[in-house]
Amino acid sequence: MATTKLLFTILLTSCLVAPNFIPSKAASAAPESDTPAAQVTSLCEKNEHIVFSCVLKRTAKWVALCSSQDLDKEHGYLQYRFGLPGKIELEFPKGRQSTQQVFRYSHYFRFQVDLTEVNFANEGYQYSVFDNYNGEEKPSISEQGVKITPPGKGREVTYVCQGKAKADYTSLQDALPSEP
Repeated sequence: MATTKLLFTILLTSCLVAPNFIPSKAASAAPESDTPAAQVTSLCEKNEHIVFSCVLKRTAKWVALCSSQDLDKEHGYLQYRFGLPGKIELEFPKGRQSTQQVFRYSHYFRFQVDLTEVNFANEGYQYSVFDNYNGEEKPSISEQGVKITPPGKGREVTYVCQGKAKADYTSLQDALPSEP
């Protein structure tokens, strides 16, 4: 009995002294991976500009707006991507020529309110990537994600980002047609 008490005391003391102690079996049970330690932050390629990117609640899939570094009215491209890293389910448009004509940009800003949308249509579906903040509400509301409306009288589906989206819309105002 005294030996058991002594072992328990030694184990408890070692855990208090070294709280990050992990038994060797648990440490070796972690799966090995060929992927680098850096986490994926977008579906955008390394040489592209991240206009919008986040992981969606409920699906754990990514949504992203990716552009070339030289995006303006006449040069570069913008693409919407949805899926998982290495497994993109939807890339719109497929080509990278004259993409500025298929997207619409909308931004409304006043004190305590900032609403941004990038809209497009694909095969009858309406897509709206949104980034909304309303500080007039108590508590304030900040929500980002994508809304998808099917053709006809289908019901709109909204997918919201798990956390704050990574977003930079500075190039869109001059590159895309605006919606009123």
